[in-house]
Amino acid sequence: EEIERETAYPDGKVEKVLKNGCHLVFFPNGTWKKVGSDGKTVTITFFNGDVKQIMPDQTVIYYYADAKTTHTTYSDGLEVLQFSNGQIEKHYPDGKKEITFPDQTIKNLFTDGQEEVILPDGTIVRVQPDGSKTIEFNNGQRELHTSQFKRREYPDGSVKTVYMNGQQETKYGSGRVRVKDKDGNIIMDTKL
Repeated sequence: EEIERETAYPDGKVEKVLKNGCHLVFFPNGTWKKVGSDGKTVTITFFNGDVKQIMPDQTVIYYYADAKTTHTTYSDGLEVLQFSNGQIEKHYPDGKKEITFPDQTIKNLFTDGQEEVILPDGTIVRVQPDGSKTIEFNNGQRELHTSQFKRREYPDGSVKTVYMNGQQETKYGSGRVRVKDKDGNIIMDTKL
């Protein structure tokens, strides 16, 4: 672009105003700044390769050259980080975080301490603040882990519970109940 005027300052800074209305400012350390002709679009290219862009809607896009990471902050407070390995993190204004990993696993972190992980095969793992966990498998089975027991629920209505003391209880969809002690010995079986 053609230069309309150029000003050199005592501190080493040089400002160029282009005929199209853009302003370029070059700093002695190698950093330079471009203000678009609209006066609202600003791009700062730092000496270390980092680039900061401020868009007319006040969205700020910051690229970290060393980490090859882009951090975008939108005017509504949403922040999105995009890492070189394909991981994407969204930090919402309300404190919720959503992380999409390179294998497309999605992890949601809620402000109340709950976590939810959605695996690529459709399995969903939910962890409560107390540490209890619910796993919903894509085959219709469901598992619940607490400090007291682990329980698996099957689509046919059967439920198998393993208690921390090793005792196992299986309730079948037919109504039959079988209980085994920690060593696997049957201590109760109601065959219907």
